[in-house]
Amino acid sequence: MNAVEQRKRIVVVGGGVAGLEIATALGRRWKRDRQAPSIMLIDRDSAHIWKPMLHTIAAGTRDISQQQIPYLAQARVAGFEYQPGEMCGIDRAVREIRLAALHAPDGRLLVPARQLSYDILVVSVGSEANDFGTPGAREHCFKIDSRLQADGFNQEVRIRMLQCLAQEQNLSIAIVGGGATGVELAAELVQLTEAAGAYGAKSLASRISITLIESGPRLLAAFPEDISLATKARLESLGIKVMLGSRVSAVTAEGFELGDGGKVMASLRVWAAGVKAPGFVAGLDGLETTPGNQLMVLPSLQTTRDSDIYAIGDCASITLPGTKRPLPPTAQVAHQQAQYLIRHLPAALQHGTSAPDFTYRDFGSLVSLAEYDAFGSLGKFGLLKGTTIRGRLAQLSHAMLYRSHQARLYGFWRGGLVWLVDLLNTRLRSTIRLD
Repeated sequence: MNAVEQRKRIVVVGGGVAGLEIATALGRRWKRDRQAPSIMLIDRDSAHIWKPMLHTIAAGTRDISQQQIPYLAQARVAGFEYQPGEMCGIDRAVREIRLAALHAPDGRLLVPARQLSYDILVVSVGSEANDFGTPGAREHCFKIDSRLQADGFNQEVRIRMLQCLAQEQNLSIAIVGGGATGVELAAELVQLTEAAGAYGAKSLASRISITLIESGPRLLAAFPEDISLATKARLESLGIKVMLGSRVSAVTAEGFELGDGGKVMASLRVWAAGVKAPGFVAGLDGLETTPGNQLMVLPSLQTTRDSDIYAIGDCASITLPGTKRPLPPTAQVAHQQAQYLIRHLPAALQHGTSAPDFTYRDFGSLVSLAEYDAFGSLGKFGLLKGTTIRGRLAQLSHAMLYRSHQARLYGFWRGGLVWLVDLLNTRLRSTIRLD
């Protein structure tokens, strides 16, 4: 065989925060080296959006066309290969992954089912909201775990808003889950209605009600309590009804039934509670998983039963030495795990060098309430560790996380130009999606 045929192949499944950063960085590193490993990225979608921004796409306060990165375009620039597909299984004996057939919305076959070989497999398929088997949740609730789901919800919101205005109807929206996704989506929906009023829909704000339902005793359970209390107060000042200690027992076409016998009527229902990895992960050829479908991994991020398979991000479960709980499913964890593999995977693959154990540094958490407010905790490192921030500083910090992600994908100068274009568009284009 020639040198090209002998190249080892790293297959990355999932083009989220971690997967796309790995494919981009390693693709650039080996772009002109025909004997270096080849990089292939597989994702069922055609474009990437930074997951912490999905709630803005769902609300329509950000333009999806401006924020998405097509995988084909990124692959050409960065030097990796992109294949559309959804992984449905693995044959570890022959090192092949199975991809399900892809169909168009009308049922036509787009890409047939197939198998692809790998030398190293990186599973980075993210997570989805966990409805815990609640009756009716799957049938009657929207979720915003992906670009397509967020866009689908936004299309429905705009239809319902038009009906509100044309038919003088009321629109009630209820969101289950008081974590960052639910909290941020609720605030963005308020901003949407206020912005729509500026475009002439002045009666819309009085016709829309938003309810946030949380089963726990406070919002943002992963944040310090002072941030939880301040967030609740700010949401309520925006007119959002916050219900704490309210467990949803069932979902119907009219709304939510609660465990205490109460009901929350809602025309639009969103499930943003709980986190689990996609269901197919639990059946990947004997790999060890958690009850939430996450792959169990070693400190090297290799799966416990196969050293050729790595798992990172929300679909992986790792409990670091000296800790009692697994790392949380956050973009911060996914990014740090991606950077770890970018540094150590090439040496491990090419020279058999063992990598040091992965270490995680908690730099804190941020939550943004649209343009109204933002809160942050600075984590456990640095001179200001444990400090709580609020307002413009927290909003800037939240924005810089996204711009840093863009810079890693586009490069410093191109990422800066993308930021400039976004700033110009805020002056030149509508502040909400109107098409």
